[in-house]
Amino acid sequence: YIWTYEGWLYLAAILDLFSRGIVGLAMDKTIAEPLTLQALKQAILRRNPSKGLICHSDRGSQYKTAIFYHDDDERHLAEKSKETFGRSERFNKPIATEIIKAPRFYPAEDYHQNYHEKNPTRYNLYRAGSGRDSYLKKVWGKLTQKESKRKLTP
Repeated sequence: YIWTYEGWLYLAAILDLFSRGIVGLAMDKTIAEPLTLQALKQAILRRNPSKGLICHSDRGSQYKTAIFYHDDDERHLAEKSKETFGRSERFNKPIATEIIKAPRFYPAEDYHQNYHEKNPTRYNLYRAGSGRDSYLKKVWGKLTQKESKRKLTP
């Protein structure tokens, strides 16, 4: 979201991970699908991508991870857990999750509540296509929720 002479606009950028350069750029008053498609179209026209191109929409600050804490005890536990993850050698990069004082949260609109139950087909297609389940299995193996809580909670 950036200030322009037209007022506040959403900015979508396509980054070429090889050159680290922006190859597609678009701005719009809404953060709807056409914004991303416009930036992607520009990138494709500029680069003529080869086989193996990865396009994923779940990027950006609204998708970053964070641990929210309410008091010093929770902050300490979060820092300790993040440190444990960092030493686990499961990841080849430092843990990027921020630890942030919990702001005031507001409930999402009703149509967002229990989305996986209200729209199981759409949710399961998204989930299968996202690669998240295969990533979790690769990183954590067959670790159950109970086991992961026991291992990762200080």
